[in-house]
Amino acid sequence: MKIKMALAKGRVAEKALETLTAMGYVFPDYSPKSRKLVFTDSTESLSFFLVKSPDVGTYVEKGAADIGIVGRDVLVEHPADVYELLNLDIGKCKMCVAGFPDTEIVYNKKITVGTKYPRIAKDYFNAVDQPADFITINGSVELAPILGLCDCIVDIVESGNTLKENGLVVLKEILPISSRLIVNRVSLKTKSAAIDPIIERFRSAGS
Repeated sequence: MKIKMALAKGRVAEKALETLTAMGYVFPDYSPKSRKLVFTDSTESLSFFLVKSPDVGTYVEKGAADIGIVGRDVLVEHPADVYELLNLDIGKCKMCVAGFPDTEIVYNKKITVGTKYPRIAKDYFNAVDQPADFITINGSVELAPILGLCDCIVDIVESGNTLKENGLVVLKEILPISSRLIVNRVSLKTKSAAIDPIIERFRSAGS
C-alpha cells in the first residue's frame, strides 16, 4: 500500500527530504529542477508531492494525501481537520510582534498591524485586549512600518537579521514555530499498518 505525502514547498520540503533520505527512503526521480509533480520512492511504498504551504492541510484533510509536513504557523493560520502527530523540529523560529525600538503600543488606543498572518495577529491582539486594524501584506512585511503603513508587524522571525538591518526589533514573542507531521483522520485508521512505521521512523529520526 502506497502512502501519499504532501510537503510544503521551500525549506520545509528540503529539510523533510533530508530526513526522509536519512530514514532510508530513496526517490530516484526527484530533482529540484524536475517538472514531475509526484515522486515515488524505490520501494514504491511512499510518494510525495510539493504544494504551497497553506494547501498542505487541505490535501491531507480531504484525503488527497495521507500525511503531510508543514509549519505550525500554517496550521494555526489555516486550520485543517487533521491529526497533528509529531513536532519534527524542522524550521524552528518564532512568530513575533516587531517594530521600531521606540514603538509604544498604548492599550485602549487602536493601532495598525501589518502581517501575512491576519488570523494569528487578530487572535493575539484580541487576547491582550488591544484594539487594532489589520493590513494583510504578502511581500516584505518589514517595509510596512518603515513607510508608515502600520505601527508594528506580526511575522515569523528566525535569526532576526532582517529586522536588525531595517532598524526593527522584536517587541513580543507570540508562539514558537516548527514543522509538524500531520495525518488524515481516516487514513490513520484504515492505513495504519503502512502509516505507523513511517511515523515511527520520523519519531526515531528526531530522538
